[in-house]
Formats: sequence, C-alpha cells, structure tokens
Amino acid sequence: MDIRATDDYLAVHTAAWGGRTESETALAQRAGAADVPSWGIFGQPDEEVGLIDDVAGSDVLEVGCGTAYVSAWARRRGARPVARDPTPGQLAIAAAQQAARDEHFPLVLARGEQLPFAAAAFDLVVSEYGAAIWADPHAWIPEAARVLRRGGELRFLGNHPLLMACSPVDGTMPARDRLQRSGVDMHRCDWPEVTLPATGDRPAVTEPAVVEFHLPPGALIRLLRDRGFAVLDHIELTAHPDAVTSHEFVTPDWAGRWPHEQVWKARRR
Repeated sequence: MDIRATDDYLAVHTAAWGGRTESETALAQRAGAADVPSWGIFGQPDEEVGLIDDVAGSDVLEVGCGTAYVSAWARRRGARPVARDPTPGQLAIAAAQQAARDEHFPLVLARGEQLPFAAAAFDLVVSEYGAAIWADPHAWIPEAARVLRRGGELRFLGNHPLLMACSPVDGTMPARDRLQRSGVDMHRCDWPEVTLPATGDRPAVTEPAVVEFHLPPGALIRLLRDRGFAVLDHIELTAHPDAVTSHEFVTPDWAGRWPHEQVWKARRR
C-alpha cells in the first residue's frame, strides 16, 4: 500500500482528536487512576478481554495509543512499553499524565502504517481502538507483523462489524436494530460531521468527521494469515445488564443483545 494514500485520513484524525483535549484528559485521568484495567466503551472486565494479562518482562508496543493509559497499565504489570500515536495533542496529554504520576516510558509520534522500529523488536503489539479502527488494516497489520518477534502476539480491540452495519451512514446516532449498510464491501467507513441535539444536562455537540476501518471477520482472518499470523482467539463482547457509557453511538440495550465490540488475538508464526 502506498503510504501517501493514508495522508487524507491522518489529517482528518489529527484535526478531530486535537479538538478533544478536555474529554481525552478526563479519560486519561480516570483510566490512569484505575488499579484494574477495564476495556472498551462499556468498561468490559479485564478477565473477559485479556489484552495485557501476561506481559511481565515483555517489550510491548501500543499502536494508536491516544493518551497511553494502556501502556501505563502494561508498565504496572512489569512490561517495557512503548506508546505510539500520530496525533501530537494526544501525546501531549500522555506526557502530562506521565509527569503527574511520575510514570515514564517512551512516547513516539509516528503513524501505525509506517512504524519507526527495527524488525523483531517487540513481544506484543496491542491496540484498544487506536490503530485497530483508525488505521487501514492492510497497512498497519503488516507493520505489526514486521516489528514482532517470532512467537510474539498481536492483540487488538475495536468495534464489531455488526455494530458498524447497523450504524446510519449519515453519522446520526445511535445504532439501529436494522442493517444500514452492506457488509459485502465493508472496509473504509467515512463518517460525516454531525451535530447531536441537546439531551438532559448536555448541550448540543458537534462530532467531527472521522474515518474508520472495519473488515468482516473472514477478510481479517485472511489478512492475518497472509501476514504470517495464526489466529488464537476472536472474542465477541456484549454489554452487561448494568452497563453504562458516555458514548452515544450505541446504547446499552443494543449492546446487550448483539456484539458491539470484538477482540482479536494472533501469534506471529
């Protein structure tokens, strides 16, 4: 894949995430203070996800780290993390959180589609959202394979394709209980800017345009196999009955009936 083909969505994401300093700082503070990780948009229990459950003594690369709270969790579990993100604003928040907690590890400004690391440098590549949905899998997964040692693992969490198929293409929220798009050619999802009406104590808010990537399971399995991975697990997550979230694109009721997120785990052969 020509790396220049990613420039359009990288620019979109840099602008979008650069405008979320307040909410992203709050998320970083909340996650950073947690003794036990919780995952995804409904805070799934750590034992159901297992992205960093066995990282002690490992070299871990987080791709699309945002404010790098996953890397902070990995460090507390004995790993040697490196956190990478293409957005300066996100890394600035991560650096501020490191200073506040006196908890330091490398923060690298780089795109997931072109990692500035030597081959076979890491034991684990991990992403909670991040590169898992914000970078083209045809570009970032080959890079993950390149920087992993033999026997190293790739683990990532992102939206389930069914949730994407039920999300209106005009960006309105939340997801419906009917299909809204074809699953045949699912790959790149361009979400337009949308203004969400005021609800309760929250004023109207404008969500910026973003670009996401979501492959159907079969296509993702083939991509992983083609890049030298053996698939170890595919976990489909549903929300618990008492689940709550601040995100508006899926309701707890929807996510309690159908899988809203998925976890992939694969080993470098």
